Amino acid sequence: MSKDKKACSFKSKIGGQALIEGIMMRGIDTAAMACRLPNGTIDVETWAVRNGKTAPWYTKTPFIRGCFNFVSSMIEGIRCTMKSAEKQITEDDEEEELSKFEQWLTDKFGDKLMPVMMIISVVFAMALSIGLFKFLPMFLSNLLMQAGAPDWVKTVGEGIIKLVLLIGYFYVISLTESMRTTFEYHGAEHKTIACYEAQKELTVENIRPMSRFHPRCGTSFILIVILLSIVVGMFLPWKNILVRFGLQLLLLIPEASISYELIKLAGRYDNIITKIISAPGLWLQRITTNEPSDKQIEVAIAALTPCLPKDSADDKW
Repeated sequence: MSKDKKACSFKSKIGGQALIEGIMMRGIDTAAMACRLPNGTIDVETWAVRNGKTAPWYTKTPFIRGCFNFVSSMIEGIRCTMKSAEKQITEDDEEEELSKFEQWLTDKFGDKLMPVMMIISVVFAMALSIGLFKFLPMFLSNLLMQAGAPDWVKTVGEGIIKLVLLIGYFYVISLTESMRTTFEYHGAEHKTIACYEAQKELTVENIRPMSRFHPRCGTSFILIVILLSIVVGMFLPWKNILVRFGLQLLLLIPEASISYELIKLAGRYDNIITKIISAPGLWLQRITTNEPSDKQIEVAIAALTPCLPKDSADDKW
């Protein structure tokens, strides 16, 4: 049975992201987001995406496309997250009086408020990531210099701090009710894609027993970037902390590019090398994914269905 299952399965290019009470899926030429509304119904939006021949060269060229696609995915993810949050607003919420700050923002930007908020969110997310996973570990490790620690000790300390911060961050937010629900949708997203890759009908019954872990996941990407930065950090000088920080920022571009290619490789092939590449990210997904409910799986099906290509050959590597 395992041989038959392996023979009929394939590796899809479709990916997704968990939203607030919803899921976004990105297919070959169509993307969609499905959200469970407060009244219990599922709202679905679709839009065209540029892939394949219509996509710009820099989003397709290996070792260049990684950074561009990462930033593009982050912007699209934030946009969809903000939209999904709006869909949870009821008429009673709309009738509540705006705060002075909210009223000022509305008067100041009008219809442009959402794009402005999205730009602010992207800049804040990038600044927070750089500060938390680049500068803070380096700064704390540099304090070891006062105790006369050699450079290799500071480098090891920096790497340990990065991993502790990353795992600790995901663990702490997983304890909140809202993120616990989001991580359940994350699990539904992975299970639904796994069912599609197994070439089974997209039903709740078929999806429920599927694995909630997937090698081609944003969580795995982030972890690989962190691990690569630890390796790169072994070769950077400690004499000037600002110089080291500047070099780390510059090297973030190739680190992200290499990580993107490794994730693509893990998503495309199934062998001992890709299993080693995927192992740390799959372990971390034990925190960032939860077992979903049947209703959450229904949302995942609604998000994936519009993204399925008319010709299945278009979704093969």
